[in-house]
Amino acid sequence: MASTPLLYVLVIILSAVYLLRRRSNPLYAIPAVGPSLPLLSYIGALRFTRHAHEMLQEGYIKYKGSAFRLAQLDRWVVVLCGPKMNEELQRMPDDQVSFLDAAEDLVQTKYTIAKNVIENPIHISVMRGPLTRNLAPLLLDVIDEINIGVEEHIPTRGDEWVSVPGLATMTQIVSRASNRVFVGLPMCRDPEYFKIISNFPRDVAKGRFILSITPTFLKPIIGPLLPWSRRTVRQYSALMKPIIEERQRLLLEHRDPHDPDRPNDFMTWLIEEGRAVDQPVDLLVNALLSSNFVAIHTSSISVTHALYNLAAYPEYQQPVRDEIVEVIKAEGWTKQAFGKMWKLDSFMRESQRMFGISAISVIRKALKDVTLSNGTVIPAGTLIAVAAEGTHYDEGSYDNPYIFNPFRFSDMREDEGERIKHQYVSTSSEYVSFGHGKHACPGRFFASNELKAILSRLILDFDMKFGGDGHRPPNQWFGSSIIPSQTANVMFRKRPDAGL
Repeated sequence: MASTPLLYVLVIILSAVYLLRRRSNPLYAIPAVGPSLPLLSYIGALRFTRHAHEMLQEGYIKYKGSAFRLAQLDRWVVVLCGPKMNEELQRMPDDQVSFLDAAEDLVQTKYTIAKNVIENPIHISVMRGPLTRNLAPLLLDVIDEINIGVEEHIPTRGDEWVSVPGLATMTQIVSRASNRVFVGLPMCRDPEYFKIISNFPRDVAKGRFILSITPTFLKPIIGPLLPWSRRTVRQYSALMKPIIEERQRLLLEHRDPHDPDRPNDFMTWLIEEGRAVDQPVDLLVNALLSSNFVAIHTSSISVTHALYNLAAYPEYQQPVRDEIVEVIKAEGWTKQAFGKMWKLDSFMRESQRMFGISAISVIRKALKDVTLSNGTVIPAGTLIAVAAEGTHYDEGSYDNPYIFNPFRFSDMREDEGERIKHQYVSTSSEYVSFGHGKHACPGRFFASNELKAILSRLILDFDMKFGGDGHRPPNQWFGSSIIPSQTANVMFRKRPDAGL
């Protein structure tokens, strides 16, 4: 019995130490949205998984111009609010905040994808460099694959309306078009290949969830045991390793970069980048899979959002169609032509403003204590993000932000000084769908041309609408991720003047 008072004293001492450490930690001086007390914060984290939209909106309204924190199951995330804060975060030097470290913490890449793509992210260099520089010559292959994919996956008959699953169909077409560049024919049309790459985002998500509820000290033990991504990586490697090795042999036979028989595509550039850092074939396999994970997941969501808006607002199809016809007749199916499609570009940008892929963006991890301009101190090791949805619905930046105005940005570009700022691929402190600054999405230029090619083909060839009352179905939220309805069908009818 004598030990009972000692136990009470020990509990009191430990509680006092914990509270003192908590009070001295600047993280807890940042206001929280949701419960913030020990243990109760887990209720806020669970609430965030289902009500992120409301919690982020509440935080943006209360703390615009400053920051708030949100509980996750394994950490706190500090969210900055408003264009000024967005700009401040993207300007912070890499020795203070890190994009790659933040991405690794969020995705747990070394367990859910592969450790070597974190240590040597060669796919990012290829996207930022040769892929972007070679968009024009690659475009004809992309368009060819899109045309074939549209014919296969939207099987219209005469002037009848046919109903097609929106997100699933767009994922098929984006996958084929992207992999025509990533791995070429015939693999980009292989059903087994498609099954592997389309299942991979779900495999990663399962692993992320398990690790998000795993204590930090146990992650090195639990992470390598997760089966889903490991199985997919093995399957992908079995398909792609022989193809990559054959390509390496071909490149040795055709060393001259001007040799017409030398392939000039994404796989070649990855091999060259891998050779520069003296890495084995396994890195090339994992880099290709990572490229698919990033490109197909985000592009499929973005183009589906745009498709749903075309179907929900059919009155805007003809103005965009008229522009596409005029430009294609003058320029052909070229990169230059897509650059002149201002209405289509604006439609895509407005669609992405209102219906993004995530409600947060510009993710960083503090490598040291960071002090914001308003005096807020963010301790080292903290994840930081900006409120993307709050930014995009901010009345200080956009007139009538809750109204879908597809030509909002093309109208802005009529002012010569605003033409670059309001392009689909341009980032700013008021528009952060692709991130912002030097770590903005490196593949957005390829994605822009690919999505314009898909939407141009759909708009030229079909009338589109939703059945029933014609309204756009609501999005689905998974934490901060925004997914267009996975069950919605879009109705297509072949136009009598289709084709160009």
